Amino acid sequence: MTAPSGLETQTYTITRADLVRYAEASGDHNPIHQDEQVAASVGLPGVIAHGMYTMALAARAVETWFPGAEVVSLGCRFTNPVVVPAEGGVEVEVAGAASEADGLTTVALTVTCAGEKVLGMPKAVVRAAADG
Repeated sequence: MTAPSGLETQTYTITRADLVRYAEASGDHNPIHQDEQVAASVGLPGVIAHGMYTMALAARAVETWFPGAEVVSLGCRFTNPVVVPAEGGVEVEVAGAASEADGLTTVALTVTCAGEKVLGMPKAVVRAAADG
């Protein structure tokens, strides 16, 4: 097994418009992702990004680092919300360290927003794309 190597941090900006588009694509129209009053009424600090959208950004970083690779597994826990302001957006950073063994690359991910981890134990396992 090779030692973990750092990967270039990927930064993604999430806006309210992104949340609307994600809701349409996913069918997840929970109002905590679009309505300040509803989010506050359930104890959230504001409108939050969909957890699966945040996880998808982690998957996007993996694709950037390993283009064309087969994703064998991708998983995480949703630990902290990503609060998305009404104006502008919020940045999510995805960092990773990769190690190889038995033809697979394991990527230990760190996904943060405003310096706080937003996904717990995020990890991807990929198999390099076959040449040809």
